[in-house]
Amino acid sequence: MKKIALPLILLCLSITLFVVSEGQKPKEWFETFDLNVGEEVETRGGCLLTLVSVEEPRGKVWNEVSRAKVTVSIDGREHTLIAGTYRLPQKVESVQIDCPVTGGLRDTSHIDHWALEKDARIRVWPGKGPWIDRESFGYPLIQKWFASHTAFSNEPVASRPNGKLYYHAGMDFGGCEALTEVVAATDALVVSAGDEILSGHQPVLDTPVNPRYDVLYLLDERGWYYRYSHFHSFDPAIKIGTRVKKGQGLGLVGKEGGSGGWTHLHFEIKNRKPSGRWGTEDSYAFLWQGYRELYDPEILAVARPGHMILEGDKVIHDGTRSWSRDGEIAKFEWRFSDGTTGTGAKVEKEYHSPGSYRETLIVTDSSGNRDVNFVRVKVFSRTDTGSAPPRVHATYHPTFDLRVGKPVTFKCRAFGTTHGLETWDFGDGSPAVTTKSDGNAEQLNPDGYAQIEHTYSRPGTYLVHVFRKDEKGWMAKDRLFLRVEE
Repeated sequence: MKKIALPLILLCLSITLFVVSEGQKPKEWFETFDLNVGEEVETRGGCLLTLVSVEEPRGKVWNEVSRAKVTVSIDGREHTLIAGTYRLPQKVESVQIDCPVTGGLRDTSHIDHWALEKDARIRVWPGKGPWIDRESFGYPLIQKWFASHTAFSNEPVASRPNGKLYYHAGMDFGGCEALTEVVAATDALVVSAGDEILSGHQPVLDTPVNPRYDVLYLLDERGWYYRYSHFHSFDPAIKIGTRVKKGQGLGLVGKEGGSGGWTHLHFEIKNRKPSGRWGTEDSYAFLWQGYRELYDPEILAVARPGHMILEGDKVIHDGTRSWSRDGEIAKFEWRFSDGTTGTGAKVEKEYHSPGSYRETLIVTDSSGNRDVNFVRVKVFSRTDTGSAPPRVHATYHPTFDLRVGKPVTFKCRAFGTTHGLETWDFGDGSPAVTTKSDGNAEQLNPDGYAQIEHTYSRPGTYLVHVFRKDEKGWMAKDRLFLRVEE
């Protein structure tokens, strides 16, 4: 295999270089700095960057770190950043900047995904230009953005018996089992496919490769390793030692391995960090850019991340991260599970009953373009503290090129309950129908998701609603957004 001379640069300069295969010459760069509070560094562009403070508020359910806030100084001027959770790099002063993670996640997590040894990680780009080379990075699914549930790279997921928490690493994209296609995000070398590993990439040789029957590892020209997990099946052409091109098919989305039973692609980048160790590279900005380059949407609604609260608590729903090519979102509309509505980029909402709710954001830009996104709110009981609310995960396929008279496949699975049935409202005035998934009784059950088809007779946009109640009457809801053409 051709050696890549980037790791020394990465370790010594804490600079990530983007290169392209032809000539392997750097095209774009960003810098990664792991800093303690009060520490100052100079960027390649000559800016003085100081980490001023780190705030890590804790949630009431698991005492989890969520929406950590850092204050940085750029050439003497202070700016506040929210760590991770669907935040893109911000333009401040003469640079673009973000904060993927803070030290509190390392201290409370049961796994050290990030290889962060200081108080916070800060990434800095030049003030103009892309976050990653446009030609070298794509989007790893043939699927509409936010087509179903997602999990961000530092969202709290579950508690662990040792008092630690499971925080997610990488990006999870819900998909339709055995139907949604996974493709390569970059040109790359296949170094691991299932349990087979290419010589020179074994974990004992200080690589981040951790093989499993449902996992692919790809290595790109930057020296970054990409983990694609939970495949239903690999494309037959994918073999260790072969090279793939950006956009080439890798296989179909599934729920194999340690998926927790929900069908999704786990996409994670590992590269060398300032500590010298392999750590997770926050990929959200790259994926956002890759999707826009590939599909050229006019508008994207963003209501995520989700909320995890106790009954009686309030949350602030935030749509400010929505985007329009025109540069302005003119209207924000919220539709809530209890039948109430709200307007404005940010809306406060109180929740009185345990359950999992999926709230709807509809955004309209100044040209009249509209998009829809959903945000999950998990409400835990104050008295029944040992029980988590039930959940439902719904998916559909295809998500592009939906046509009148063309059947759409819907799948869903309940979690946390085997009681009752799922009830579907397809949003077109047709009668409600019911299905019965297995309630995640057996995570890898090939028939665990209930499946149903529906055909739309008129063009338009449709909000699909599916819900199921557990034996306590606690509600689990999910929603989908479809656009059907003539």
